[in-house]
Amino acid sequence: MPTMQDLIARAEKAGALLKSRGETIVVAESSTGGLISAALLALPGASAYFLGGAVVYTQVARRALMDIGDISALGMRASTEPYARLLAQTARQRFSASWALAESGATGPTGNRYGDAAGHSCIAVAGATERAITIETGSADRVANMHAFSAAALDLLLEVLNLG
Repeated sequence: MPTMQDLIARAEKAGALLKSRGETIVVAESSTGGLISAALLALPGASAYFLGGAVVYTQVARRALMDIGDISALGMRASTEPYARLLAQTARQRFSASWALAESGATGPTGNRYGDAAGHSCIAVAGATERAITIETGSADRVANMHAFSAAALDLLLEVLNLG
């Protein structure tokens, strides 16, 4: 399981790239519970690139924090790549950020109400380049999944930032 120090090491690389380019990021996360934001904020000087973040864990949070209503009307559901992209695009727009990172998944010990097994997460980056991935850890360990999802999100962010 990636430790908080492992997450901070990933965040440090992303933060350095964002800072050197004068770019900003916002985070909209769900099953990671704020770990992605915590890793990005653990670094001195984070205010140069981190604009804010939200833990969008419920439908109520999605409406209140992101102003996204009934996603089924859009033909989607949470814990999918299209939904992660929507979260990232919306967060980016609401904060006028260069980049947004979003995550939605099922940490465990059981799956979510949509039928996804524990250890399932969809992660998206929106910015000059957009990308979404799905990861499956095969684990029901809630805390381990939170860390694994956060590591995958920061890895995806680094990958996309390195393309630009």
